[in-house]
Amino acid sequence: MVGAGTAGAVRGGKHFDGIAALLAKFFLEAGYAPEDIRVNKKQGLELPGYYRPQKQWDVVVAHENTLVAAFELKALGGPSFGNNYNNRVEEALGSAVDLRRAALAELFPGEKPWLGYFFIMEDHPKSRVPIGTRDGVFPVESVWTGKSYQDRFAVFCERLMAEGLYDSVCYITSSPADPKPMEPAVHLDWRHFAAAINARIKYLADLGLPYERTLPF
Repeated sequence: MVGAGTAGAVRGGKHFDGIAALLAKFFLEAGYAPEDIRVNKKQGLELPGYYRPQKQWDVVVAHENTLVAAFELKALGGPSFGNNYNNRVEEALGSAVDLRRAALAELFPGEKPWLGYFFIMEDHPKSRVPIGTRDGVFPVESVWTGKSYQDRFAVFCERLMAEGLYDSVCYITSSPADPKPMEPAVHLDWRHFAAAINARIKYLADLGLPYERTLPF
């Protein structure tokens, strides 16, 4: 299991470098060249969108004309879990919908892009307590009743994959008092996330990717 540290540290960018390096390792060990793997802004992490010109992702693996994988690495901490929760939901949806539509517009000419989402939420009393919903024009779906922000995000992540917006999601929680990562949902744990990455690598390998580079004589 990845040692991701606390949500506060991740939110400050102190641990995402380690997570990005860990993700890069999957592809380096599979034979992708270092120049295929982009993990910092200086390398250029922008990918074309459909509803906007481009969007910066957190880890991008591209080989020839194929977007091998693109990852979002995000975090959510207190004290304002409500506002931040909604922002993270909208960000994740917007990024995936924009890129998926860009792929339909043939802006990614190779094999279909693969998207991964890594998320860590601060384990805090305010993120664990059940949150109510307000009365509106129509009733809220019952799946949200009695759910905490941690529970809500698990439902959200499961639906991201069910709808094909992301190909795999890893969702963990941690706290400053106990930095050891916890995994709220079995199918959103690191083991399943890693298996999905390896499955993507195997799929492309069966198609001959990465292509062998030949040196000029």
